[in-house]
Amino acid sequence: MDHEDRIALFLDYENLALGAREHLGGMVFDLRPLADALAERGRVVVRRAYADWSYFDEDRRMLTRSHVELIEMPQRMGASRKNAADIKMAVDAVELAFERAYVSTFVICTGDSDFTPLVHKLRELNKRVIGVGVEKSTSALLPPACDEFLYYDRLEGVDVPPARARRGRPARLPSPEAGHVEQAGQVEAAEAGEAAEPEAQPVGAEPARDVDTLSVLVAQTVAGLQGSSSGEVTASTLKRTLLRKDPTFSESDYGFRTFGELLRHLAGRTVIELAEGPAKGDPEVSLPEHGDREVAFGLLRSVVADLAGGGGDVALSGLKNQLRRARPDFSEKKLGYRSFLQFCKAAATSGVVDLRWSADADDYLLTVPAAS
Repeated sequence: MDHEDRIALFLDYENLALGAREHLGGMVFDLRPLADALAERGRVVVRRAYADWSYFDEDRRMLTRSHVELIEMPQRMGASRKNAADIKMAVDAVELAFERAYVSTFVICTGDSDFTPLVHKLRELNKRVIGVGVEKSTSALLPPACDEFLYYDRLEGVDVPPARARRGRPARLPSPEAGHVEQAGQVEAAEAGEAAEPEAQPVGAEPARDVDTLSVLVAQTVAGLQGSSSGEVTASTLKRTLLRKDPTFSESDYGFRTFGELLRHLAGRTVIELAEGPAKGDPEVSLPEHGDREVAFGLLRSVVADLAGGGGDVALSGLKNQLRRARPDFSEKKLGYRSFLQFCKAAATSGVVDLRWSADADDYLLTVPAAS
């Protein structure tokens, strides 16, 4: 128990409840999926929700059963109820950070960018911050500020009605006021329907994200960790680094149940290699030293030799396209290189090609070593 994270949960309940109702097909916010997600991350020792509870009579029963402390922020004439709730929640969170040193993680449930300074302050106080919000009603400024950000609509157990957006789409086609609509009005209505279509797609069944893009991200991250530290790169270190790069990262978005399952899939594609790590269940992750990289170096050498003909120079510009003509799936990023130039420099270091800068050509020039 001493090694478990202690979590303080703060809910800007009006923001969550209204976000769910407006963007998730009229859903009522349910705490259970969030509670299950937090149970996997540590012990929740503080639960507080802030709202004018006269507007959420049914919701307060659900929260009370989940042992959430309800902080009443009654509406006053001439005062901003929203600002009052935001200030109270921020003050309570900072106060708790100072008074309860054992609380290591703060979960701030809101999509409001006004809480971004609170997130920065908590992290400044050496607290881990997890944000939670409804995807469509969350400000783009908030997720990058957090250590991790969970979209409520992606949590296990949240079933978003898939037909809600498709039901609403035909309603936009006819003009609501027009009993007798001219052709121009019909065109406008049809265009409105087409414009609404992209918004409707995320509400339904969201397609799995591109695993190739994930392969590039993981390979680059492992390469960066190997270059910046002398120790081994473990799966837990890799996961924390991925979350620092993108706090919304989740392996479930790519169709994997666990991070270990994702790593085994990438190892099967020779994107990474796995070895026994210092702790059970936390394998060491590395990039393949041979295999695909050596094949890619050989491809580069072959293409440069063909283009150079009788021993001439080949400019770096446009060379990547030539490699892709020979091998359409070529990508230096899958091998952990941030740029094609970095890949060519690595090939030159290995003696596969010669690489030099030419001021006359204003470009790097590659040749196959004469001794070879």
